[in-house]
Parts: sequence; C-alpha cells; structure tokens
Amino acid sequence: MREVAIVGVGQTQVGEHWSSSVRQLGADAITATLRDAPDIQPEALIVANAFGSTFSSQSQIGPLIAHFAGLGSIETWTVEAADASGGAALRAGYLAVASGAVESVLVLGVEKSSDSIASARIAGRNVALDADYESAHGVTLTAQAALLMRRYMHEYGVELAAFEGFSMNAHANGNKNPNAMFQNVLKPGAFQKASMVSDPVNLFDGAPDADGAAGVLLINASSLRHTKHPLILVAGSAAGSDALALHERKDVLRLESAHKSAARALAQAEVSLDQINVFEAHDSYTILTALALEAVGFAERGQGWKWANEGGTQIRPNGQLPLSTFGGLKARGNPVGATGIYQAVEAVLQLRGDAGALQVTGANIALIQSLAGVGSTAVSHVLRCMN
Repeated sequence: MREVAIVGVGQTQVGEHWSSSVRQLGADAITATLRDAPDIQPEALIVANAFGSTFSSQSQIGPLIAHFAGLGSIETWTVEAADASGGAALRAGYLAVASGAVESVLVLGVEKSSDSIASARIAGRNVALDADYESAHGVTLTAQAALLMRRYMHEYGVELAAFEGFSMNAHANGNKNPNAMFQNVLKPGAFQKASMVSDPVNLFDGAPDADGAAGVLLINASSLRHTKHPLILVAGSAAGSDALALHERKDVLRLESAHKSAARALAQAEVSLDQINVFEAHDSYTILTALALEAVGFAERGQGWKWANEGGTQIRPNGQLPLSTFGGLKARGNPVGATGIYQAVEAVLQLRGDAGALQVTGANIALIQSLAGVGSTAVSHVLRCMN
C-alpha cells in the first residue's frame, strides 16, 4: 500500500451557526482546506455526517456540498458512523489513496446540530442507539454514559470529583483555542457542583452538540513534489466495533472497539505508546476518557481516572500525556459527524508546530481516536511528522 500524507487542513469555528446552512459550513471548510494546499485539486470528496437526515432533513450531503462549493461532478459520497463518522470517513479516504484508487481525496466533516433543538435533537440522535432494546424504551446516549459512570464509580470506589481534571483540562485548552465553542475556564470544585443531566453525568461532564465543518486533504505521498508544510503521514489506521446495546457486551467497562482499533493502528505504524506525544481522545463524557485511556493502554483497568488528578496537570500540553489539546469535544464542542476531522486537523497543527499557545513541545507522533456512542464503533489513526 502507498504512503498517505495530509497536505491541507481547514476548519470553521465550532458553535451555533444559526445563519449558515449545512452546505455553507461545508463549503467554508473546503475553501479553507484547499487554501492550505493551493496546488492540489482533489479527485474525490468524502463527507462525514452523522445526523443530516434527522437534524437537517437532508441526505445526499456529498453532492449537495460538492456542487455548492464549486467542485463540479467530483466523485463524492457520505460516510455515517454516528459520532465516529469523521474517523470513519478519514479511514475511507486513507484507504482510497493507499490502495491507488485515487491520488488525492478531500475528507470533509460537517454537522448542523442547531437545525434541531430540545427533544427533537435527542430523538434525532437516538437513531444511533439500538432501536429495539434501547431507544424504544427511553434510553439516550447520556443515560448510557451515566450507566457506565455509575458502574465504574461503584466498581472502583471512585467519587465524582475524581473526573473533574478531565473537564478542567479541556476548558483550559479551549480557552486558548479561537475556534472553540466554550472558552471559559472551570474553577476547582465547579465540576461536582454542576446541575445533573443524568446522574452522575452533569452539565460540566458532557460535551455540547454543535455546528461546524473541518477538512483534511490526503494525497499519495510519493506524488508530492513540494509542500509548504512539514510532511505529515497517516502512519496507522484501523477500526473496531462492539454491540450497540450495553446489555449485549461481555464487559461494559471495557471499550473493546477502542482497544482493538488503537492496537492495530499502532502496530501498523510500528509505534509504541511511550512514543505518542499527543492523544486526541473522544471525550464526549469524562467516563469515556477514562475508559479510553484504559482501553488504549495508557492506564491499567480502573486507573484511567488518575490522569485527571491535580486538575488534569498531567494531561495539559506541557504534561506527561497531552490530551484533548485544543479543548476536545468538551470545550471545543462536538459537531458530531465532523468531530473526527477536527481531531485530525488539530493533530496536524500540533505536528506542524502551528498550535500556538497550545503547542506541545517536540510533538512528532499523534494518536487520534473517534468513538460512536459509548464505543459501538471506534476508529484510530496514528499521524507522524516526517520532517
């Protein structure tokens, strides 16, 4: 298989874009991505979108945006894997270039969550759960996270306050990210005092759904003649899955999909965990951060929460394991289907040395992981700077 490089990245600010349509957001991100790599025109466009049909009453988002953005009759299609849509689309783009099917592909993630509000948005999101055994009986994604968090706290004797450092870290980083939805800093003690959403998941624990679009331009690395940026390779790419319904899993406190996808991506890249300089985790809920750290291997079972000790100082950009360095889903916001592409953009900026106040010194290898729901799908990528 051919080596695949990321040569262009672009993004819109994450937030509530009431005056922009899903097509406008997508076109804006495409423009920004192609501006970052002006000499390369993509042969294909792969669009990540999770809930266009239920949020925006719109499917066929690929050709919709391609035409609006002026890409003409380019080959295009849409990838859906709920919250992991961005990661899945990135993998699809990687496989398309690595296989030789195309020389270049633009992978776009876009979501317009504000097209649907309140109970309609919850209903729109619930199509990603098991319809027969969960959503039909009132289960929501937040309720799933709450079940996992309560079981984790019981199993390992952990108090709610132990997770605070994950959210504090996210907001501290989001405070320095001009594209983040939330740029406020959380004070110590605020986390456990927040209003409950689904006990023990509270208002400061879960990531907000948001609008946004981001893009990455992939190309066959051997065809590159010059680039204005350091060369970033997709060194590893893998996906895994697990049952949608929690009651059908062998071990609810083991994110098997996250474990397998990360292990395969790391093996492909020939990279060990101690070589990872940046980990962009899918922190839609703090319990998923703890479980992902354990599943990937950064912590022993039942010990993932310890990375949040001391207000999350170990996971800050200058800490031992920089995590969610631009604010993650929690502070940057969660534009659902686009989130995995935002992770890729942010990792590339770190590896290029273009992360500004959030720069991780000497960042050379990044691991990014997208999760759907509470781990029904997981997609992991290892990015490496070759300069």
